[in-house]
Amino acid sequence: MTSSNPILTVTQLSKTFAATKGPGTVALQATDLSVAENDFITILGPSGCGKSTLLRMVAGLDTPTSGTIVLDGKPITGPGADRGMVFQSYTLFPWLTILQNVCFGLREKGMALDAQHDIAHQFIKKVGLQGFENHFPKQLSGGMQQRTALARALANDPRILLMDEPFGALDHQTRELMQELLQGIWEAEQKTVLFVTHDIDEAIFMGNRVVVMSARPGRIKCDIPVPLAHPRHYSVKTTPVFTELKARLTEEIRIEVHKAAGLQAPAV
Repeated sequence: MTSSNPILTVTQLSKTFAATKGPGTVALQATDLSVAENDFITILGPSGCGKSTLLRMVAGLDTPTSGTIVLDGKPITGPGADRGMVFQSYTLFPWLTILQNVCFGLREKGMALDAQHDIAHQFIKKVGLQGFENHFPKQLSGGMQQRTALARALANDPRILLMDEPFGALDHQTRELMQELLQGIWEAEQKTVLFVTHDIDEAIFMGNRVVVMSARPGRIKCDIPVPLAHPRHYSVKTTPVFTELKARLTEEIRIEVHKAAGLQAPAV
């Protein structure tokens, strides 16, 4: 389903966080990444490896120490409507209804109210929240709040969707439901997605490429294609291809976790 034309190019991107004393913390080593139209790339790695830092720089929320990020031929220098961000925390405005939350970005663009509502209702339906338009976030479960956050991001029609462990706070059943929901929307909407996760099963099930990052200072250790057909059903988790990929990725991550803890790499 992906095109070979890159829409996002990350070149020699690095990030060092300054310290009050001393040289600071290198969160991300010089990193290259090319993202094609309609790619769904999952980014996997041990805690503190720079996954979220990489995503935040693509979002324009953090400034690189060196390197460039180019989206559709234009350098990224700050946040923009061409990138939709979904965080682990739901980041909804508690004083706005679900409809108003989903309309927020459209309103900021100056769109007419009728047009806002038409688009918002379309995406509220896609995420299965019809009938909840006039509810406030506190009246919804965590999964429903995250579906609202997804609808809000998609309503802006971003060129790329950036997701930072978006299902990490959800219970197991809700998480699986959200994974299938997002897969279906990705297939229908033809969006390009960068998705950070620490869950190996999720990385394989969601992605058509899994990018594995090393322990801090982070770098891309390997970039592994996922040869599983679409649409995907949870039954793929019992297939030999899934099992082999999981074994390989588990070993890659296990080595990096040991390095991060200052331990000798485990024997294979």
